[in-house]
Amino acid sequence: MGRGSRVALVTCAAFPDLWDDDQPLRDALRERGVVVDVVRWDDPEADWAGYDLTVIRSPWDYTDRPDAFVAWARSVPRLANPGDIVVWNTDKRYLGDLAASGIPIIPTEYVGPGQAWAPPADGEWVVKPTVSAGSRDTARYLLPGQLAEATAHVTRLTTAGRTAMIQPYLSAVDTDGETAVLCLPDEAGELTFSHGIRKGAMLTVRGDVTVDIESERITPRTPSQAELELAARVLDAVPGGSKQLLYARVDLIPGPDGTPHLIELELTEPSLFLRTAAGAAERLADAIIARI
Repeated sequence: MGRGSRVALVTCAAFPDLWDDDQPLRDALRERGVVVDVVRWDDPEADWAGYDLTVIRSPWDYTDRPDAFVAWARSVPRLANPGDIVVWNTDKRYLGDLAASGIPIIPTEYVGPGQAWAPPADGEWVVKPTVSAGSRDTARYLLPGQLAEATAHVTRLTTAGRTAMIQPYLSAVDTDGETAVLCLPDEAGELTFSHGIRKGAMLTVRGDVTVDIESERITPRTPSQAELELAARVLDAVPGGSKQLLYARVDLIPGPDGTPHLIELELTEPSLFLRTAAGAAERLADAIIARI
């Protein structure tokens, strides 16, 4: 089953042979007789209609050209995850939609182009753009001491035509870390829990500093029952339902009251940490073949 099928795994110029963590998926598909091409999303010569399925993996330069990326996603005939999901999920304002559905999120303020930010008097805050990947243009600030730097960060984003989002920095990032709940389809095609990981703090220094994604500390973690239940609620709230999804990553953290809160729902190009969980790459390969 699947032998002779053609699959494109989508990347960017920086990772011409995929991000390292996705290479086991490429290999598992080829072991199953699938013809696999690794293709840049912006390759003008790519024949997307010639693939039985196109799977987004590491197109992480799209944040420089988000409009072109979502237009590309809408144009690909057989894309996982689908184009409409990509359009919704690449702008973190989707968190507002999920909050309106009753999902507990980190309190978030959005400041768009032409809008002024009224900063809080004190506290520790994270500033980032609503369209980003790999913690680009993301920083934490302690107010009031770093008020000027935080304000400059927001202004820099909005002046460039981007929308800034401001959230409180939760101390649980430094103690508990984030829990990522990774979900893949089961044999019936229903998205279900596959594996979990713990992500250590990335913003270890206050101020606008460069974040090195390759320094991210990843370890296996078994999500709690409360985290699994919240992840299921989040997926149920996805526009159009979760049946259309090939993969999902639900990033959670304890809120001020200790209960899980959603940080992000990653449906476009998340790291799936396939090397962290035995059999994960094979499960995803089988799901791809079943989807074909």
